[in-house]
Amino acid sequence: MKIAISGKGGVGKTTFAALLIRTLNEHGKHVLAIDADPDANLAAALGIPDADKITPIAEMKDLIFERTEAKPGSIGGFFKLNPKVDDLPDALSARLDNIKLMRLGGIKKGGSGCLCPESTLLRALMTHVVLARNEVVIMDMEAGIEHLGRATASAVDKLIVVVEPGRRSIDTAGHIHKLASEIGLKAIAVVGNKIRSKKDEEFLQKHLKDFEFIGFIPYDDALIEADLDGVSPFDVDSTATTIVTQMISNL
Repeated sequence: MKIAISGKGGVGKTTFAALLIRTLNEHGKHVLAIDADPDANLAAALGIPDADKITPIAEMKDLIFERTEAKPGSIGGFFKLNPKVDDLPDALSARLDNIKLMRLGGIKKGGSGCLCPESTLLRALMTHVVLARNEVVIMDMEAGIEHLGRATASAVDKLIVVVEPGRRSIDTAGHIHKLASEIGLKAIAVVGNKIRSKKDEEFLQKHLKDFEFIGFIPYDDALIEADLDGVSPFDVDSTATTIVTQMISNL
């Protein structure tokens, strides 16, 4: 099972990803967790010790040079377009129980269609993770899903867009849907988060008619406090864990 999770910043995307990953781990699944959002910290949300000390792969200059034979930060020139990456998930992952986590970091932007050593290595790694790994793979993506491409889209079992009741969240969901369609990723579903009432559910369903909903997570102060305190949402008393367990059966 290969699942990508996306959504506007602040909607609880990483909280949902952490709940999903920890729940799968609790059920004995081996999970490869990919933090592909430079603005998120999935490691902390999972409860991995010393999460702030994990170096993103995009910042590992010696590794990038070794695998691509080009200096990080350079654009154009000659470097390996298919660098060796199959050993990286085991070599570079932080671990918690049956969970392995890789933090990718940001892809360099150099005008239209940047082709640089960092982005080449990360894209090769994502292709390997999605196409060749036999674990469950959960990817916490940025809203633009830049790390995915046509080569990997067909192998992603589901793109889950996390939304909250609000116009900007809905607009972002539409943007993600458009980007996903352009690379051939058609299995898209929605999780409604921070739901305060039945009215919130109906609001989202009304404005996202073209999406499949796999569930709704109620607004919960315990989840907000967990984020503020640097505690995994899985480790607090919340109904969200039970709800996410039910969602897994719909994936």
